[in-house]
Amino acid sequence: MKFAVRYYTKTGNTKRLAEAVADALGVEAQPLSVPVEGPVDILFLGNSYYAFTIDPEVRDFIRSLDKTKVGRIVNFGSAAMLNSTFKKVKAEADRVGIPMDEREFHCKGEFKGLHKGRPNDKDIKAAADFSKTFLNG
Repeated sequence: MKFAVRYYTKTGNTKRLAEAVADALGVEAQPLSVPVEGPVDILFLGNSYYAFTIDPEVRDFIRSLDKTKVGRIVNFGSAAMLNSTFKKVKAEADRVGIPMDEREFHCKGEFKGLHKGRPNDKDIKAAADFSKTFLNG
């Protein structure tokens, strides 16, 4: 099984999660500016809510994906206020014909004093453990 990890972050929280996911999978976490050189079976996509939606960079990245090179997308991220971006990411993935895995990882993220210290070591370990569940197919 071949994996790729891409992330978008403004605060660094999602980057920390992406690095834990990537380390567990034996790949490198890279920002959205690095294209997915396919084919990959699973693309782990780290993102968060910004102004109640996914950032336009995340939207544009998903729209740029080649459905012949990406088997499916696994969503992960952190946020201070809103929870999962799954529905927003899935809507964009549906537009380009890439299926979303129903499983995802989400935790609290620190933002302007809320959820101080999150994601913490426990969150980072949980993200790595979550990604390991994909290693055996």
